[in-house]
Amino acid sequence: MDDFQRNAVKQMLDYIESHLTSEISLYQLAQTCAYSPWHAARLFKEATGTSPFTYIRSRRLAAAAHQLGVGKQRIIDVAMEFVFDSHEGFTRAFSKQFGMNPSDFRKALVACHARTVQETLGEGEKCMDTVFVQVIDRIERKVVVKFAHKASDYFSYCEEVGCDVWDILASIKGALFEPIGMWLPKNMRKLGAGEYAQGVEVPVDFTGEIPEGFDVITLPACKMMVFQGPAFEEEHFEQAITNLWELMGTYDPKLYGFAWADDMGPRFQLAPMGYRGYIEARPVKALNKN
Repeated sequence: MDDFQRNAVKQMLDYIESHLTSEISLYQLAQTCAYSPWHAARLFKEATGTSPFTYIRSRRLAAAAHQLGVGKQRIIDVAMEFVFDSHEGFTRAFSKQFGMNPSDFRKALVACHARTVQETLGEGEKCMDTVFVQVIDRIERKVVVKFAHKASDYFSYCEEVGCDVWDILASIKGALFEPIGMWLPKNMRKLGAGEYAQGVEVPVDFTGEIPEGFDVITLPACKMMVFQGPAFEEEHFEQAITNLWELMGTYDPKLYGFAWADDMGPRFQLAPMGYRGYIEARPVKALNKN
């Protein structure tokens, strides 16, 4: 994806953010970046890993969760504000994304599911950053992976195996999503492999060509709690990652009916791109409700 295409996606994301309480059509999104609707949708999914309308619904739900936490509106009024046509439809979508219904969410006295934190981004420059959290389902799939022997993070991985692995992974046809950096639990590592690796998820029945020196492992179906930080200037990507890690380190998934489940899949990160914010995900499991 070139700079012009990245800018097109940023324009669509900006349009969505400013129209969360209005109807949004694919045609309107396409108009913001001067692409055809089909091409705009393809670029959007390539950059974000999801379709425009799935992303829009997720963002509306995150904004609705924030509104439920800080406001006193009735649930139905919040639902209508964020373009859901019924209380029932909103409740189903909200429960699927956050693991609890809107009423339980409000009763839990959570200040907001999209947590606001103040961070210093540059010399003398401060802003209010918002981290959005959602729970998604990952089906059983495989991952084409390049293991390292000692790596525990991106930098030690690149030092050990090189920085061209990402481009190789991005060229694999039939991939489900974009490449990821992974912290693999011990039960998913090859003997003698380190914690950190890079890979790309593919269907469980994938039969495509595997690059030389790469392996294929199976990842079980699981739920992932996804954290997405605010947009950032490219030169501040390390600070953006640090900010999100600090939040994740204090985040209690039990407030939302989940527990960490690190043995059920890898914690993973997407490439830090300033226009979409830094994104990282960690496996969770639903807690039994008595």
